[in-house]
Amino acid sequence: MANNRTKKVLITGSAGLIGSESVRFFANKGFTVIGIDNDMRSYFFGASASTKWNRKLLEEKHPKYEHYAVDIRDNKKMEKIFKGHVFDIIIHTAAQPSHDWAAKEPMTDFSINALGTLILLELYRQYCPSATFIFTSTNKVYGDGPNFLPLQELETRFEIKKGHKYEKGIPESMSLDQTTKSIFGASKVAADVMVQEYGRYFGLHTTVFRGGCLTGPAHSGAELHGFLAYLVKCVATGKKYTILGYKGKQVRDNIHSYDLVNAFYHVYKKPRCGEVYNIGGARQSNISMLEAIKKVEKILGKKAVWEYAPKNRVGDHIWYISDVSKFKSHYPEWNFTYDIDAILEELCEKGHY
Repeated sequence: MANNRTKKVLITGSAGLIGSESVRFFANKGFTVIGIDNDMRSYFFGASASTKWNRKLLEEKHPKYEHYAVDIRDNKKMEKIFKGHVFDIIIHTAAQPSHDWAAKEPMTDFSINALGTLILLELYRQYCPSATFIFTSTNKVYGDGPNFLPLQELETRFEIKKGHKYEKGIPESMSLDQTTKSIFGASKVAADVMVQEYGRYFGLHTTVFRGGCLTGPAHSGAELHGFLAYLVKCVATGKKYTILGYKGKQVRDNIHSYDLVNAFYHVYKKPRCGEVYNIGGARQSNISMLEAIKKVEKILGKKAVWEYAPKNRVGDHIWYISDVSKFKSHYPEWNFTYDIDAILEELCEKGHY
């Protein structure tokens, strides 16, 4: 590939949390950025979750950013984009992202998450097979498997028993099979496995990131997606927040969008074929619902208005912390730049609410 050509990145879901972070990151590295986002988030979660504000910001601040409001399921329009550009890296973040919403329209969920991913993979194989393909999967592919670990209830959280082999987090070797995942989790499994297969079967540079909770100030938090961002929005505006089950002691690890996109960049510099990584805040950055409410109240100086609904979401995790040691062993120069306190302080200061 000619060295005098400006590097190009294709980013799907480019006005969303991880997509927009990727736009900023790669634009700052000198890449020409082609973004695809048709604001389906407003269809899923309503006007308040629209990403149009973020798209506008990207177009204003990054002259090397070119936006296409195209549906990733539209093979003809997507092919036209691939014919018009030579990509060095593809970052696929576009998705129906909600555990709960997927059950309302399973066909829509599957067509976006599974079929949309396959369309992208096939265009990638046909038009730019030397590029690196990165896919944002989810910890929901493991379903409720982590709930059967030996968990103990503490004052503000559930925690795995000390000395257990998963004490530092869930590894990639945990089975995806025979667990309740949610319809969303199942559609992401289909995409996840297909991305792996294009790497293993065709020898392409594909990587799957199974994320814990992904967060950052560019998150258009909604009730059905974006736990921390939505919580901050509720506390800041006085809106009621509902905790769903597990006594509010369910634990999530949270990774800042910058740290995740920086991980993408490390993969781009040294790509592998059909690789899978669990990625999240790990032991560096995790929190329960009750702990998060308390911290956000303290930062904002406001009392949260919240209620407790004892019924948990089907297949939801009681405790999930990612073991990121595999990724760190392959990319030892990568590390976290945010912990949970830094994440919450930034959300409270700069969050979109």
